[in-house]
Amino acid sequence: MRGGIAAIRNELLHGVSGRVIEIGAGNGLNFAHYPRAVSEVVAVEPERVLRRRAAAAALRAEVPVDLVPGVAEALPVKSEAFDAAVASLVLCTVRSLPRALSELYRVLRPDGELRFFEHGLAPGPGMAAVQRTLDRTGWPRLFGNCHTARDPLASIEAAGFRIVSQRVFRLPERGPALPTSYCVLGTARRGVD
Repeated sequence: MRGGIAAIRNELLHGVSGRVIEIGAGNGLNFAHYPRAVSEVVAVEPERVLRRRAAAAALRAEVPVDLVPGVAEALPVKSEAFDAAVASLVLCTVRSLPRALSELYRVLRPDGELRFFEHGLAPGPGMAAVQRTLDRTGWPRLFGNCHTARDPLASIEAAGFRIVSQRVFRLPERGPALPTSYCVLGTARRGVD
């Protein structure tokens, strides 16, 4: 992929505006890619060390970033308070994917958008079997609770979101596939209820 992960982050956040919540903000690598139309980013990150690193990235961001301790399954914010939500390489690590997506649905205003860049279940049976085996063995313990065989698109739809756009691709594009190579980038919308 030309431009690597930075280009994907730009694509993920292109055109996002208003008040945004980002779950699992990690060390803040997305912060530099938020457009100026964003009025505020509330960045939720459970790990203290990563929040400290994110604080340094927040100082360099062109938009205001408020770092908040918390987990995706119990977001410490009001319902319907955000125009957009961002999940970037985090849905594989949450303890309860349905609960995390339910929380994102809760905090988005009606017709708010979920921007996502995630890796997940391989399309072929061979690698999918490898992924399932890894998820049952040591992979999650070694890689921050990462589960390689989750299906982010199906999970997002099951949470009540409507997929608006999606692009499925492999990282890296060439060479041998890894258990984390199967990626999806897209946008979903919360229902108006």
